[in-house]
Amino acid sequence: MKLYGSLTSPYVRKVRVLIKEKNLPIELVVEDPWPEQSRIASMNPLGKVPTLLLDDGEAVYDSPVVSAWLDFRFQCGLIPSEQKAYWDCMKWQALANGMIDATVARVLELRRPPEKQMPEAMAREARRVQRALDQIESRMTGGGVLVGSGFTLADIALGVALQYIDFRDAQPWRERHPRLARWMAGVASRPSFVDTLPPGFVPAR
Repeated sequence: MKLYGSLTSPYVRKVRVLIKEKNLPIELVVEDPWPEQSRIASMNPLGKVPTLLLDDGEAVYDSPVVSAWLDFRFQCGLIPSEQKAYWDCMKWQALANGMIDATVARVLELRRPPEKQMPEAMAREARRVQRALDQIESRMTGGGVLVGSGFTLADIALGVALQYIDFRDAQPWRERHPRLARWMAGVASRPSFVDTLPPGFVPAR
């Protein structure tokens, strides 16, 4: 199996962290989906990463689906089987994915020429992230994991989301969210996170 994606994509990184956590036999193929000649479109009609190419030639895409497929295929145990824990994990993932989506939208807007940027759109995305951070801080219990007693996809998704904010849209969120900052410090020290840092990114301490 081969995972196609870029080294800076937070969506790809979620899957890469999972692969590192469980030492899965999957080859990473660095591929930029933007160029017209990219191989991604031939595997994934949406032309997006991550795209997981299976041994039989079929492709699995969209980071939540790829993560769930790998968890099921290799029995990773990163998605809880108990009903409440399962849905708690899904909700945490949705919140984290939304933070990534909002940050990506801000980054893309900032790359446009200044005269074509939409400040109101960037402010709206920033408010989404801020509301999410505030809600997460209120839910933090002081434990090292988000769901149950074990590390799950919820922890992967939120950890990647927070480091993507640090990487692309740095802001002093730790000052207002000390419990979240302490949790993030623990997650950031895991080898799976250290080994998948985007090139050139130095994580906050």
